[in-house]
Amino acid sequence: MTIWELDFYSRPLLDDNDKKLWEILICETPTRIQQDPTTLFRYSEFCSNTDVNSITLKTAIEKAIASSGQNPTKIRFFRRQMNNMITKGCEDAGIPAAPSRRTYTLMTWITQREQEVYPQEANYDEKSAKSSSVQYPALNAIALPDAVRGDKGDKWAIVSLEASAFSDFDEWDIAFGEPFPLTHLDPTTKIPGLLIFSPRAVPLAGWMSGLELGFLHLQKNPRSSLVLETGVSDSWIVADLPNAQTLKEAESFEAAKKAAAGIHFLAIQKSPDEEQFAGFWMLQE
Repeated sequence: MTIWELDFYSRPLLDDNDKKLWEILICETPTRIQQDPTTLFRYSEFCSNTDVNSITLKTAIEKAIASSGQNPTKIRFFRRQMNNMITKGCEDAGIPAAPSRRTYTLMTWITQREQEVYPQEANYDEKSAKSSSVQYPALNAIALPDAVRGDKGDKWAIVSLEASAFSDFDEWDIAFGEPFPLTHLDPTTKIPGLLIFSPRAVPLAGWMSGLELGFLHLQKNPRSSLVLETGVSDSWIVADLPNAQTLKEAESFEAAKKAAAGIHFLAIQKSPDEEQFAGFWMLQE
């Protein structure tokens, strides 16, 4: 399965008419622990503001497909304000579009270009580089759907594994999930995670596999809970924190996540005695 990540947005560069240049960026999503993201397919193309439309995007995607020899199963994108245009451009090219915050490789690439590439160009516009992009407020977190919501028999635990423990991840028995490379981390880095134990492990993992899982985080208001962010704006309460002890565990989880460059994981099993996982996703905030 090949997944791409895509951005289509203005850059801090000006054309001959002092109008912002726009850029299409496409990169392949690494989906194995041992992959090197920098060796995977990348495509970039600038265009003028008069060519910002779904036809331009469709043509660029077709060029990328021809150049890479790949036919991705879906294309992830994170910009909500470009939703209609990107969705149409992708679908006109025959590829489903997936609004997602699981665009970790793309975000790293954009940051690198903002720091190292655009400022070196003669047409760099420092003023627009400092202007903030559109930010949308997060939606209120809601409970999981009844069909997958657990019962009182469900348990959860916050755990951690050293990065080196994931070296043979591709051989683990996992029904649903998606990893990404940890090769840039020190092998001794502690990766925190949330383990959910539930008799409904398989349907829960199956349902989550249909979402675009972004990251987990601690939410203290209106009540303390661990929240799973999916898509570009959806939020789900996956664990309530009813007392001081569980809140302290969640605060430790946040601290460990920060120390691991935002990397963490979500895993689902039927019970602690199981050797297989119904679901296992590497995440990053």
